[in-house]
Amino acid sequence: MSWIEALFLGILQGLTEFLPVSSSGHLEIGQALLNKGFEENLSFAIAVHGATVCSTIVVFFAEIRKLFTESFSLKWNESNRFVVKILVSMIPVGILGIVFRDTIEGFYTGNIRFVGIMLLITALFLTSTIFIRSNKKDISWVSAFFIGCMQAVAVIPGISRSGATISAALLLGVRKDLATRFSFLMVLPPVIGANLIDLLKHSGENGSAMHPGVLATGFVAAFVAGLFACRVMINIVKKGKLAYFAIYCAVVGLIAILF
Repeated sequence: MSWIEALFLGILQGLTEFLPVSSSGHLEIGQALLNKGFEENLSFAIAVHGATVCSTIVVFFAEIRKLFTESFSLKWNESNRFVVKILVSMIPVGILGIVFRDTIEGFYTGNIRFVGIMLLITALFLTSTIFIRSNKKDISWVSAFFIGCMQAVAVIPGISRSGATISAALLLGVRKDLATRFSFLMVLPPVIGANLIDLLKHSGENGSAMHPGVLATGFVAAFVAGLFACRVMINIVKKGKLAYFAIYCAVVGLIAILF
């Protein structure tokens, strides 16, 4: 992989991880355009996914520190409940990752037409937010599990994780600020866990070495793009503009299907 390819894929990962357009779907398309197997180099995949995790931690650092500090309190408080709800949301994707891991990996075969169809489904998710009239609720235990189910669905390339989870939360009447925070924080444990599993699984293998500079380029590109996209996405949800991305997903999806 060249430096330019690493820069392109890093920016693509950073932007699409947070914007409701499906990072996995765009990376599948990006690989097809570059004729490059992104996931074939595990070190690069872990680097760019790790970069977007770092972006989330930076943007929500104060929130994460508050949750971490207050979670050690002996009292059953709001932070404790929020953390447990995140754990509840992890159940569906955890089961899916353990039981159906091979099936999930089978989706990532460069089938761009399939990705296009899934992008159209993402467009439908985003369009549904137009019909929301009120968002004043907290996240209930049932809501947390349902949002987690949507996160599990989003393992399919072309289904936007942020788009599916935030749309689901908004449709359930959850407050916009809370829907965004929950969506971005709930993904941290599964992504970190998946990366650790991959590292342990392939620790003894001698895969093709990648130049440290190329890895660093991809990491920095994904991190900076992720910071930008995460902050932009927060404002988009506040303003209720999610449906605009439905047009983008529909156009890209149709292009992928037809061409």
